[in-house]
Amino acid sequence: MPDGQVMTQTPILSDLQALTTAALPEVEALFVEARDQLKSQVSTGGKVSNQALEARQYQAHALAWLATYVEALRQLDAWAGRLNTAGQFGQMEALILQVGFGEYLTQISGGIPMSQTEFARLGDLGLTWTPGAAAATLMVRGNTAEARHALVTLMRDNHGRATFGATGLDDELEMIRDQFRRYSDEKVIPRAHDWHLKDELIPMEVIQELAEMGVFGLTIPEAYGGFGLSKASMVVVSEELSRGYIGVGSLGTRTEIAAELILCGGTEEQKQKWLPGLASGEILPTAVFTEPNTGSDLGSLRTRAKKDGEDWIITGNKTWITHAARTHVMTVLARSVEGTTDYRGLSLFLAEKTPGTDETPFVDQGLSGGEIEVLGYRGMKEYTVNFDDFRVDGANLLGQVEGQGFKHLMQTFESARIQTGARAIGVAQSALETGMQYAEDRKQFGKSLIEFPRIESKLAMMAVEIMIARQLTYFSAWQKDHDKRCDVEAGMAKLLGARVAWASADNALQIHGGNGFALEYRISRILCDARILNIFEGAAEIQAQVIARRLLE
Repeated sequence: MPDGQVMTQTPILSDLQALTTAALPEVEALFVEARDQLKSQVSTGGKVSNQALEARQYQAHALAWLATYVEALRQLDAWAGRLNTAGQFGQMEALILQVGFGEYLTQISGGIPMSQTEFARLGDLGLTWTPGAAAATLMVRGNTAEARHALVTLMRDNHGRATFGATGLDDELEMIRDQFRRYSDEKVIPRAHDWHLKDELIPMEVIQELAEMGVFGLTIPEAYGGFGLSKASMVVVSEELSRGYIGVGSLGTRTEIAAELILCGGTEEQKQKWLPGLASGEILPTAVFTEPNTGSDLGSLRTRAKKDGEDWIITGNKTWITHAARTHVMTVLARSVEGTTDYRGLSLFLAEKTPGTDETPFVDQGLSGGEIEVLGYRGMKEYTVNFDDFRVDGANLLGQVEGQGFKHLMQTFESARIQTGARAIGVAQSALETGMQYAEDRKQFGKSLIEFPRIESKLAMMAVEIMIARQLTYFSAWQKDHDKRCDVEAGMAKLLGARVAWASADNALQIHGGNGFALEYRISRILCDARILNIFEGAAEIQAQVIARRLLE
């Protein structure tokens, strides 16, 4: 490519993909060097020392972010290759690839944002990098003002497509996307902001409609009343419903977690009893894990389960329990093995309960609690749940084996984090669409906001990062669908997706200016909803720690 020539003016696939493919080995080698250096500093006798790893927590999290960026670029490059093979790699896709590589390579060199004030720098990992010819070219000519302008111009002429740029999914998954996109546009978006402002539960009619559309049985095997579809289908559905409202997109998460627990750890009798009702939506579940003083440290929880005849008696306090009032069954993590103080004494119970109402959320004997008022993510509500000698049928100990609760829970984390990555993409897409529409409609100084370079730059980067997070999430779902371990990939999808959702919502609100701060504008809700994604299903710091530890192992 001649000096001074802007790649947006010469969208030649062979040039662009040759550059991205050549740049990848450089950053892959950087990661390997960083990992090996840190591993030598935190390992004793070939094993990672918890104390040493904690002492170097910043470096460990920097490694996790570097690895996430390397995997994200790898998947973006693979996406472009698949589209090229299918004859779907056009100008918009080329610009997303170009800008994405240019920006992420530059951030790897100068500092990857882990939060607004924390950056993962190569110096933290004891590294320096002199980019090679391909990486240097992309860093200088990739994310340019001309490229961002060209991308937004194409986005403005998108003709109602569900996403900006081809996703690379097959026709069946795109049909599923179209179905749920229409549902969100027609049934969710016009009502979601009102639900949020009034702090209302999502109407039961919506839950019934989702049940009829098969949302709750998507990945449950056909033998147990589900559709037996892929995790990729779950990702697409979660993405589109969350684009409408994260509360609606998260309804399926409750069932996904409960079904996965039962499929992985339940007896055949438990599968036959619970899975058909979960798949049909007749049984609504809630996950009851977190306690007031434990947070992410589930191994130290104190809620107790004691045997009483054939049954179990549960005593203790739980908090941040989503959709607790209206549900029929609670997957409760409690300590049942006497004399234990860590994860080895925990068991999981399928605790049946009577659905409550807004006025009386808990009606069963031995069960009480109340709503926790929150900024966003309101459609299912958050609750404290108190167990005071609450009786659970003896047949409802998951797997009929004590001490396996933590293991059972770990088995669900891949699917839960993949779905959280999908929910983050949906929220980010909602922010992008909302911000872009406002930028088109709002006139200042005689022209639309979208015609100002800083505004189109924000919109372009939203579109690029959404595609990057989307491809990382799709890859983790693909891994899961092919029975490959994907806890690292799922964690990366969640880690990056949550940051992208927050950045997209924040920038879309900025585009709104003062109006964005007004409750009447839906971007105010999207911002509040986006904020939770960096906290639940593993806070960003915990997620980075988990990723780093796995990489070092």
